[in-house]
Amino acid sequence: MSLLKVLVADDHAIVRSGLSFLINQQANFEVVAEAANGNEAFLKIEQYDIDLIILDLNMPPGESGLITTQRIHERYPDVGIIILSMHEEQAYIDQAIKNGAAAYILKSSSDAELLTALKTVARHKSYIDQNIILTKTDIEKINTPDLDVDLKGYTDLSNREKEILPLIALGYANKEIAAKLYISTKTVEAHKASINRKLGFKNRVDLVHYALHHGLIDF
Repeated sequence: MSLLKVLVADDHAIVRSGLSFLINQQANFEVVAEAANGNEAFLKIEQYDIDLIILDLNMPPGESGLITTQRIHERYPDVGIIILSMHEEQAYIDQAIKNGAAAYILKSSSDAELLTALKTVARHKSYIDQNIILTKTDIEKINTPDLDVDLKGYTDLSNREKEILPLIALGYANKEIAAKLYISTKTVEAHKASINRKLGFKNRVDLVHYALHHGLIDF
């Protein structure tokens, strides 16, 4: 097996450091980048030609990890997504898998569980934490469209607009968004106008309500 590039995404620096140390001790794996939020993770996947990502679902303030998972899977389907989360609720687990996660590991589990997931996903197979039991009903939910959040209009947004929307909702200024995404402020303004047009928003308040209602951001 050739060396696989790993991205660790978690909002706590000490967690990223610990995960990086653990993974770098394993043969054929190297952590080449870290990210503190979903947007940063999304940008670094292409920048570092990432093979595998270990992603926390909750990295406030920022985009919901479930949405980040979906965006990464849609844009980079060959990247193996391993969710490492404190969320043990079945709804989170089902939705993460449905959105494209190849593995789901609980933060309360042992290092061995994470390493097993890492090596399994590297072989292009799925893995669920042994402490999680997927019932037949869960599998049916994952394989049907009924679990999808009702995101009317969201699917019409471009990839860049999906990146910008949560940043607007979180109150970032145009210059700050431009700096984060390495684009011009004029480009940000154009995308904001397009988002408002596609979703029928009249102001930022409408956008914030939409983002909160549909779980697009975490505080």
